[in-house]
Amino acid sequence: MSIIVNLDVMMAKRKMSSGELAKKIGITQANLSILKTGKAKAVRFSTLEAICKALDCQPGDILEFSNKEE
Repeated sequence: MSIIVNLDVMMAKRKMSSGELAKKIGITQANLSILKTGKAKAVRFSTLEAICKALDCQPGDILEFSNKEE
């Protein structure tokens, strides 16, 4: 079971670069990369809210639950 991060998909749909999104939400590109690759252990609600505002999407567009065993 795992959480899948579809941040890169939403960024592509909105034609937004990592640098642009990082600047808009106020985090470093390194931290954004950690989120995009799914290596983050946690996401603050304030960061998730900022991402959703910047990409005009819902949290469910970015985060997905998979029940499949890896």
